[in-house]
Amino acid sequence: MKRKFAVTGMTCSACSAHVEKSVAKALGVNAVSVNLLTNSMQVDFNEGQINEAAIIKTVEDAGYNASIFTDKNTAEEMPKMIDDGIKNMQNRLSVSIVFLLLLMYISMGTMVYDVFSANLPQFMLKYFIGDKNALVYSFTQLLLLVPILLANQKYFKNGFKTLYKKSPNMDSLIAIGAGAAAVYGIFAIYRIGYGMGYADWQLVQQYQHNLYFESAGMILTLITVGKYLEARAKGKTSEAINKLINLTPKTVTVLRDNQEKIIAAADIVVGDIFIIKPGEAVAVDGIIIEGQSLLDEAAVTGEGIPVAKQAGDKIISASLNKSGLLTAKAVKVGDNTTIAQIIKLVEEASASKAPIAKLADKIAGVFVPIVITISLLTAIVWLVAGASTEFAVSTAIAVLVISCPCALGLATPVAIMVGTGKGAQNGILIKSGEALQTINKVDTIVLDKTGTITKGQPQVTDIITLADLSAKELLKIAGSLEKGSDHPLAEAIIDKCKRESAAFYKLTDFSAVFGKGVAGKINDKYYYAGNQKMMQEKNIILADEINLLINKLSLAGKTALLFSDDKKILGIIAVADTVKATSKAAIAKLKQQGRHIIMLTGDNEITAQAIKKQVGIDEVIAGVLPAQKEAQITALKNNGHKVAMVGDGINDAPALAAADVGIAIGAGTDVAIESADIVLMKNDLLDVVKALKLSTAVIRNIKENLFWAFFYNVIGIPLAAGALYAAWGIRLNPMFAAAAMSLSSVCVVTNALRLKRLQINTVDEKIGDSEHFTIENVKEKEADTMKKTVIMIEGMSCGHCTGRVEKALQSVVGVTEVSVSLEDKKAVVTSEENVSSDVLKNTVVEAGYEVVGIK
Repeated sequence: MKRKFAVTGMTCSACSAHVEKSVAKALGVNAVSVNLLTNSMQVDFNEGQINEAAIIKTVEDAGYNASIFTDKNTAEEMPKMIDDGIKNMQNRLSVSIVFLLLLMYISMGTMVYDVFSANLPQFMLKYFIGDKNALVYSFTQLLLLVPILLANQKYFKNGFKTLYKKSPNMDSLIAIGAGAAAVYGIFAIYRIGYGMGYADWQLVQQYQHNLYFESAGMILTLITVGKYLEARAKGKTSEAINKLINLTPKTVTVLRDNQEKIIAAADIVVGDIFIIKPGEAVAVDGIIIEGQSLLDEAAVTGEGIPVAKQAGDKIISASLNKSGLLTAKAVKVGDNTTIAQIIKLVEEASASKAPIAKLADKIAGVFVPIVITISLLTAIVWLVAGASTEFAVSTAIAVLVISCPCALGLATPVAIMVGTGKGAQNGILIKSGEALQTINKVDTIVLDKTGTITKGQPQVTDIITLADLSAKELLKIAGSLEKGSDHPLAEAIIDKCKRESAAFYKLTDFSAVFGKGVAGKINDKYYYAGNQKMMQEKNIILADEINLLINKLSLAGKTALLFSDDKKILGIIAVADTVKATSKAAIAKLKQQGRHIIMLTGDNEITAQAIKKQVGIDEVIAGVLPAQKEAQITALKNNGHKVAMVGDGINDAPALAAADVGIAIGAGTDVAIESADIVLMKNDLLDVVKALKLSTAVIRNIKENLFWAFFYNVIGIPLAAGALYAAWGIRLNPMFAAAAMSLSSVCVVTNALRLKRLQINTVDEKIGDSEHFTIENVKEKEADTMKKTVIMIEGMSCGHCTGRVEKALQSVVGVTEVSVSLEDKKAVVTSEENVSSDVLKNTVVEAGYEVVGIK
């Protein structure tokens, strides 16, 4: 069983490492992952051996608090929790800064006036300057430090609590460092009092200048400044999730008892009829039952072009209704909606760990005890070397406050959260940090053919007449024969007939011969449709040139359907599952990156080789059943390859699960595909290239963060310990050490935030020696073999009209792009060369509008 917990009290990676280690030791726990950034813990455990209460008790025994993740802990509450935390920190910071300025003025004011050659104010001379004022001077500083100590008491409570529990963390370092400075200052007050009592003015002067109250105040204030900046930066890492949450409306208009009622979106149930007005976002997944409009689905799929929708079409939660009024039936509600599933996936990925984080976790587990040990050794070594007590204590404190386990703990999760959020905004859903890292290492990418490389919908590609009749007449005969068949190839012909306005003849005596074709009577004459076996059975002679033509079509990956009457062959209609417009560009880009591309398909070898030739695939494995695909993936892995499998997430599920990384492409609203590690919402292979680019950027960012976190501590700790003092007199003051420690965490988070500016929509690296592709110009390159048709249209009066025309034209086979302008009263259609102007004209007319010109 898997369960998520909220963990409070963690401040650095030493905390998360200790919690993770403690829970992992518990009997019955299979796996545990603690995330410092989200203060969460995911535990996989056996219910028969341990329960939630026992897990919470284990966390509490480790010195922290835990609770089961409830609705109050969900992403919707995160922004409020972050804001509350920032406001609390602002209040603490305000108090700290005000009293620190007063403290610094009393303790170091004389130095400032000396720098500017100015005279000290009389009250300073009267109350704070001179040996006789030593007690007033020192005790005033202590009183000014007390509000700073109280405002930042959290460091001391958590620090000493975890120290007592034998799991010291960053708060322990701060508490010991600032506490030591404050205690030493109190000790100095006693020594000053003793010196004044016995007129030992040398002793008074010695301790008057070594109070360290300002150091304690500065350490706490600077640490709080760093924590404040870090909290603000960390808040920005979850912006992607927050944006997704804000896209979902809080209320929805439903029809109940024939009346419109506004209810909370959380209260809508499956089967409810709800209304989406123009400008509103869709609250839940549903099916349109009335109306038509353009819906912007960019928030879910990353596709910026609005999609025309009408009765019978599915709508996705968080889509924006651009124009018309829609009435829909709720199909998926609550946590089952598409947007809820996306948010859940992003949250889970953000809470997961990449394998690269293991090294940091191991170091973090022993980091604080090692730092405390180094601090004690530093003090002892300097005392033995003859340094003053003040010097030894100050140096030991500097070691404590410069050490930064926070930077180690934040290096990985902040980059993963920003990266997965960036992916979600572009329709790329990454389920875990492990998948994000692993995909970057794959050397072999296996692609399913149908629906992945190709469109997955057979289409008529060629109409060849071999007798004295027109192409349209052949199409009418073919459609009349095939309308009684439910074969996918027959559907392609029927669809073509509709597009070409080819009316059907009345058919009688229809019969279907399994594996061969169909037959029937038109006007008392028999006609046949099928393969070569069908023609041979009906004694229809196929000339050599016809057989050569059939072979040529087969080599091109097309299925040749033969049509004849009872005497001779009439013609051939070729049907094929055509390649998507961007598949060739995507495969070229993947190959350019040095990855081996394999197509795994159940189709025959001839069709597979034809597709291979079209798109430039390296290797083809054909004739493979869905159940056998898994074995092929496993064989590749056994040969030492890192394999990514790209499929549609349904019949490819076993192969997706077997691969090192499973990528479900074109998942649409079905985002909860258990077998896939990465879900691509759009049906576009170029999104695989995007995912790889995102992975590369995130892993590079994590490595940068880890490098600087390690480098900072490796350099900072020896410097604070005085390693350079004997040779060059370089020594790090505890106040500067505190400032450096604060900035280290801020730098790590800020570096991760750079990922928000990553442009994954553009793939602009070179392919081969001269070509380069961008996602934007792929269509331009395809347009070299395309044509543009401008249709002047009368009768369009609103957004409904343009949406209807656009959807109708987009449904025409061979049309790749449609742009409809209400203002100009025209439609610009980009299509393949074989799409006739008459077909486009008839399509617009059938949609209910008048074509007044076409060119």
